[in-house]
Amino acid sequence: MENNITFTMIKPDAVNKGYIGAILNQINNAGFEIIAMKLTKLSKEEASKFYQIHEEKPFFNDLIKYMTSGCIVAAILKKDNAVESFRKLIGSTNPAEADEGTIRKLYAESISANAIHGSDSDENAIVESKFHFEDIEIFNH
Repeated sequence: MENNITFTMIKPDAVNKGYIGAILNQINNAGFEIIAMKLTKLSKEEASKFYQIHEEKPFFNDLIKYMTSGCIVAAILKKDNAVESFRKLIGSTNPAEADEGTIRKLYAESISANAIHGSDSDENAIVESKFHFEDIEIFNH
């Protein structure tokens, strides 16, 4: 399964602006299979645990406030070389620097409200997938 799955979250800013369908369409058109997906709202505790790696950084509290400000769409995606392919699809964290046609170039507001999360490694894809979908076995796909 290594190299074949990645995790994504459509963030509150994109959900609130009604971009779920357009973003999912781009994901599908890029050849990703959605193997699990849910609409949910993170609690402060869940967001703090998910972003624990950033706990000591100055932007942590703002990040938690932002990620709990509305619903998110969490999904596990499958495709060969999934993490790298998805990172290219979503574009740079800073939408001003993102390539034309990428999800962040099209739908992000700013570096902090950047529309979508994508795992940055195969290891994190598994950890993040299990965090949001602990009740399913992702390796059966």
